[in-house]
Amino acid sequence: MTVKLGLHYWNFSTPADPALIAPTLARTARVADQAGLSSFSVMDHYLQMQTAASHADEPMLEAYTTLGYVAALTERIRLGVLVTGVMYRHPGPLAKIVTTLDVLSGGRAQLGLGASWYEREQRAYGVPVVPMAERFERLEETLRICLQMWSEDDGPYEGRHYRLEETICVPAPLSRPRPRILIGGGGEKKTLLLVARYGDACNLFARGRDEVARKLDVLRAHCEAEGRDYQAIEKTVMYSSGSVLDQTDAFLAEIEEYAKLGVAEVQVLPDRDPAAFAELLAERVAPRVAAVG
Repeated sequence: MTVKLGLHYWNFSTPADPALIAPTLARTARVADQAGLSSFSVMDHYLQMQTAASHADEPMLEAYTTLGYVAALTERIRLGVLVTGVMYRHPGPLAKIVTTLDVLSGGRAQLGLGASWYEREQRAYGVPVVPMAERFERLEETLRICLQMWSEDDGPYEGRHYRLEETICVPAPLSRPRPRILIGGGGEKKTLLLVARYGDACNLFARGRDEVARKLDVLRAHCEAEGRDYQAIEKTVMYSSGSVLDQTDAFLAEIEEYAKLGVAEVQVLPDRDPAAFAELLAERVAPRVAAVG
């Protein structure tokens, strides 16, 4: 299986001047598009995640506005949020937002969806913080609403958490039969079950061959229980184990192992100026990844 390469644009702090955010984003997206990368994604956060390498007060852009800008600068690359937090937008407007991106990009939008988790930004921005069980209930209802809005049924939707009097969505997405749905996360009881029920793709963290294999075995079992074709779901992973540019041989060796498991796409994160990273990725890494499989 040939492995595709995606670029996950997660950091708006480099370069440091906010006036350079837009041109750096533009240059990175154009390079990724022209190099034949399969996807360009951004996070759905209003504050940067707090980690050892980043802080909440670092720059962060709203995801779908960012992708609308990228859509106008690119021609081929698939665009998506990895992943949309289910609590951040009502399902009806979310379906409309993704449809808008799909129409304006010529059918290149993907709905990436997850259960939300970053409570600091939710409390900071007044987003309701609800128990995890409710977040997953809302996630499943959101998936159902989006599927209904992208179907011939424009009637009402009645759920436990959401009630829509109409599900009109005009114009319809250009993607056929609808935008691809990717469900992010490796939760074995709920997340991977929802992948089996509704997803066109899953996204796991690339935490080694054994861990990914175990998660995929869980997904396969859910597919069998749900009567779903496991092979119809595209398997993708997010790679953040080290520098793709500085440790390319190790990266490729790991990619080969994932390919044997059926992984079709690997998303990588810039570890330096994003535009410079994309250029080096296109020159040094992408041709070698294309030979894997």
